[in-house]
Formats: sequence, C-alpha cells, structure tokens
Amino acid sequence: MDLDILINSLRNYDGITRKNFIRGATQILDETYNIGGRTALGFGDDASALDIGNDTLLLMAADGMWGRLIEGDPRWAGYCSVLVNVNDIAAMGGVPMGMTNVISVNKEDICNEIMLGIKEGVEKFGIPMVGGHIHPDTPYTALDVSITGIVGKDDVITSCGAKIGDSVIIGMDLDGRQHPKFPLNWDTTSHKTPELVQSQITVMNSIAKKHLLTAGKDISNPGILGTLGMLLEASGVGAIVELEKIPRNKKVSWDEWLKVYPGSGFVLTSKEENVKECIEMLQEVNITSQVAGIITEDKKLNLRHDNQEKVVFDFNHDIIMGIKEERS
Repeated sequence: MDLDILINSLRNYDGITRKNFIRGATQILDETYNIGGRTALGFGDDASALDIGNDTLLLMAADGMWGRLIEGDPRWAGYCSVLVNVNDIAAMGGVPMGMTNVISVNKEDICNEIMLGIKEGVEKFGIPMVGGHIHPDTPYTALDVSITGIVGKDDVITSCGAKIGDSVIIGMDLDGRQHPKFPLNWDTTSHKTPELVQSQITVMNSIAKKHLLTAGKDISNPGILGTLGMLLEASGVGAIVELEKIPRNKKVSWDEWLKVYPGSGFVLTSKEENVKECIEMLQEVNITSQVAGIITEDKKLNLRHDNQEKVVFDFNHDIIMGIKEERS
C-alpha cells in the first residue's frame, strides 16, 4: 500500500474539507457563547453543555443531513437523522432525552418518506421525536434535527481532554454493510435488534460514569482519522496511529474504510490503566475495539504502516475545524 496515495485521498475527502468552515462561523460567537453564564464547554465538541445545577449538564446538539443523502434516499436520511444525533449525545457520555426537527420540503411524498425514516429511527433507538417545524413552500429539500440529553457534570466526555501518553482506542461495530447507494454509510443498526443498538449507546454512559476516558468523539462524516484529527485539534495534541491496528471489516478497502460513517463507532483516548476495562465494556456490545495509537506532543497526526510513517495532518498549520476547545 502506498501511504502517500492513501493520505492524499483522506486530506482531500469532502467529509473532512467541509468542516473547514466551522472555525470562521464560530469565531463570530466567541465573545457571546457563554453570555448566560451556564455554558460548560467551548465550541468544538459533539454537543454543547449547559450547567443546569444539581451536578448535571444539559447536552444539546444538532445535525443537518447531507443534501445528496436526502435526494438519493429520503427515508434513509430520516433514519440517519436520528442515528447521528443520538450518537452525538452518546459520545459525550450522556443519556439522550428527546429530539425536534425542521423539514423543508415542498413534496408531500418526500416528506412522508422522511417521516417514515424518522419513525424507524425512533423505534430503533428508543428516543422520541417530540416536535418540530415543516416549511412546505421552499424550492429545496432539507432535514435538520436537534437533540437534548443529560450527563453528570463530572462524567462528561469531551474532545479536549486527551493528554500526552494516552492510548488511542478505536472502536467500531464491524458487523455491518455498505448502503447500496451510499457506500460510505456503514450500516450497523438497521438489521440489529433495538436492544443491541440501544446498548451501544448506553455503554458510553456506563464508561463515562467510571471515568475511564480522557476524551472521545463518535466517528462521523470526516471518517476515522478525520474524527481523530478533530479530537486532536480540540485537545491541542498529536498522535501516532498504526494502520493495521484500526479495527476493520476486510470486505472494505482501506481508502473507503477510513472514510465510512458507521452506525456505531468511536475514537477514544484513555490512560493505560483504564484501557482494558474500556475495551471489554465495548466488546460486550459488539463494538470491536483496539488500541491503535498513542497521543503525542507535536500536534501532528502520523500514520504508520509497513515501516513507513507519514504525516496526515500537521496541526501547526493544517486545520479540520481549527478549534482548540476549553472546558469551563
């Protein structure tokens, strides 16, 4: 395998490059994000966190579905709108509570397909869609969903806590299949029981309560290394990752695998003494997990394979989101 070709493909993958807008947008709000005095985390995480007292944080997240996904399969887009939001709360160690949506659509049949997909997602993940808004007079179709959750103030898993020397754990459910229209969607949930799918969400809350992690994110549009890169940016550190230690379903090429958006997958960092217990808990819910690397000081994400070591991102000048996160 030519690492240079693989890395160049990853660096130019639109699941990563589309994140470049985030820093510019959030900078406008830098002076006001804590205007109410309750904000517990700066920008850069899977969900925002507000201190609501009683040692509890309210988690809030939102996701807009990719336009090409809605056009190609509106029902699948509806289902995925639930999945991605629930995973954002899980990645923070939280308990998802409820969702709302905004649907912009001028065709009733497409609206119904989206809602049927949302219904399937709600039934699978056990989290209600409690309200929303429909724009019936727009010239485009769009789906946006927001979610709330709760987590203990001392239990929250952030993107900004990785420390030099921590182990990098990559965990993914390998029992999946590529969506026929969207091969970078690694579907691990639609063919599973609600009980198993929901256990893959609640295990993160159990791990959080045991304080086994220093940082974590769910694997999303930027893929495995892109998601790890965002975590490294937020924490102000780097990492070395061994390609062959990343759990993979071998039916999928490395180029596609590193870009997939899995139904259940996490990039985590942990102190060495907590690694074993964390991996065992993930394995119990069918999330294959392995130490794939180590956190370093030099703010670079390096990839190793067959006695080669190449830089994927040098965060001294490269950006994905470009945000170094702070916790209040």
